[in-house]
Amino acid sequence: MVSYYSMLKSLFQKWRHWRFPYIPLVEITINMSRLLGNLQTFQKIDPRVAIAPVLKSNAYGHGLALVAKILDTQNLPFLIVDSYYEAVILRNEKIRTPILIIGYTLIENILKNKLKNVAFTIVSIEQLEEISKNLKTPTDFHLKIDTNMHRHGIPPEQCQKAMSLIRANGSLHLSGICSHLADSDSTTKEFTENQIKIWNSLTEDWKKEFPNIKYFHLSNTAGFSYSKNIHANMARLGIGLYGIDPSADQRFSDLQPVLEMKTLISGAKDLKRGEKVGYGATFEATKNMRIATIPAGYYEGIDRQLSNCGFVKIENTFCPIVGRVSMNIATIDVTNVPHATINTSVTVISKIPSDKNSIQNNAKLVEKIPYDLMVHIPQTLRRRVV
Repeated sequence: MVSYYSMLKSLFQKWRHWRFPYIPLVEITINMSRLLGNLQTFQKIDPRVAIAPVLKSNAYGHGLALVAKILDTQNLPFLIVDSYYEAVILRNEKIRTPILIIGYTLIENILKNKLKNVAFTIVSIEQLEEISKNLKTPTDFHLKIDTNMHRHGIPPEQCQKAMSLIRANGSLHLSGICSHLADSDSTTKEFTENQIKIWNSLTEDWKKEFPNIKYFHLSNTAGFSYSKNIHANMARLGIGLYGIDPSADQRFSDLQPVLEMKTLISGAKDLKRGEKVGYGATFEATKNMRIATIPAGYYEGIDRQLSNCGFVKIENTFCPIVGRVSMNIATIDVTNVPHATINTSVTVISKIPSDKNSIQNNAKLVEKIPYDLMVHIPQTLRRRVV
């Protein structure tokens, strides 16, 4: 019955694409070899530690189901999402790898869960009390401990109570213990080393009380540089999987960005000295020049703060963004690309880290973190694996 349903779904999707074929104005490419290469880079850093890729927030803007399908072939211990909704998406897309929901989940969704091989994270003593009181179906959980980030997690002084609550319900299967590093991307080490000290002490207690716990994980991408000092057999790989080094001292030099965004020129015209461009007339030509429009704006992921300071790329030439970025349109200076005309290809986001329009350099220009720019690339844009 399941295979029959899958066959019907596949046929429907093919029919839909055949009935409504179109060429997108903006397209994102996801480089599979780079994605897997980044995974292998971290696997080599500390081979004793297994890796769980983080796919929350639409795989950091890269496409949840698309990235999951690539990783589903890699025999990974589990994939990490933030919400039950994301787990449902992956199972609907026939992803077979086990899933850990790392964020808060409503008790109603836990009690009614029908998804297979999905573990939930307990993020507070109040949530644990609710689960322990109501759970009747055997379910896997990871318990989050607060090691001084003071966000999600059970404080150390509540661990004894947590142990009692877990023992009180035989359906509550504790398969993992986790926490999160708050400052591992910094050049200063004191705060992180203190978190590791707290973690190492607490995990020894949990191992004694619950010897069947399978996974212990504290490290995030930046935390991989501390992994050999951490009592853990698992690490979570987030932004590093997508080729971005979050550390202030750029300690992971082999990473390659996975995402590239392209569009085309939708119109071009000459501009005379003194003429202005866009909303608010914030750009004024200081000389005669040629400008062009592209059908991508802040909805498509070109941050509005890139107005009058960002760049796109045509072939090997960087073209400044002039005027304010609109919701679905941006205007660029193509004076130095005289052959640029309607339908000329434009690279909006480059996968070359040193390019002026890479995610890293765009983030620096607008004084944001790369995460912020990536997760705001809308899910509606077509993503294609190359």
